[in-house]
Amino acid sequence: MARIDNVQLEIAVVLGTATMPVHQVLRLGRGAIIELTSGDNDEVQILANNFPVAKGVVSISGNRIAVEVKDMLPRPPELR
Repeated sequence: MARIDNVQLEIAVVLGTATMPVHQVLRLGRGAIIELTSGDNDEVQILANNFPVAKGVVSISGNRIAVEVKDMLPRPPELR
């Protein structure tokens, strides 16, 4: 276990997704708002190195935003 203690992972949280044409993306500027497919009470997807590992919910406390892990996703058979 000591060997993996220092392994770094990139953790990302997907709040939602959007689909839009390229011409619309090219016109985005500062302050632009992109509507996502999810709402404020929907679960978020937690990724480790771009691989889905868990689902969670966003919590806000003062100026801090956090994600509480609710469910771990099963690993695909090829990764076991």
